[in-house]
Amino acid sequence: MRIEEFLKKSNVPYDKKHHPKAYTAQEVAASAHVPGDMLAKTVVVKAGNDYLLAVCPATHLVDLKKLAKVVGTDVRLANESEMQGLFEETEIGAEPPFGNLYGLPTYVDISLAECSDIVFQAGTHEDTIRISFEDYKRTAEPQMADFASHV
Repeated sequence: MRIEEFLKKSNVPYDKKHHPKAYTAQEVAASAHVPGDMLAKTVVVKAGNDYLLAVCPATHLVDLKKLAKVVGTDVRLANESEMQGLFEETEIGAEPPFGNLYGLPTYVDISLAECSDIVFQAGTHEDTIRISFEDYKRTAEPQMADFASHV
């Protein structure tokens, strides 16, 4: 998989786990046996004419009004048909939080930085990867901002 090759090439230690199929962020957290605030949820957003990834803990929701202020343009959730052409080798809804692998900017809510390690979907609805937040930040090179609200 593209994400594992990238982590290996970047010298990032990681732990990959296989779990029962799960679709929502909270289901993934439960299946992977991790707290919801540790699971990095990847949300694909249409911002003007472009796309971006908004990443926050599974216990949070992306506040589109706040995110629009951060990025400086109107935003909305991307639909599945729009997402199909953006991500090779990944199942829709299981995108890893690395926009740089797909030529997309990545925005991470500041609340995720409270975790020393994060867990995220590895391109499927049955696999997760755990890495340190510092390694994630170094390799994903995201913009850190305040745009998510606790559920």
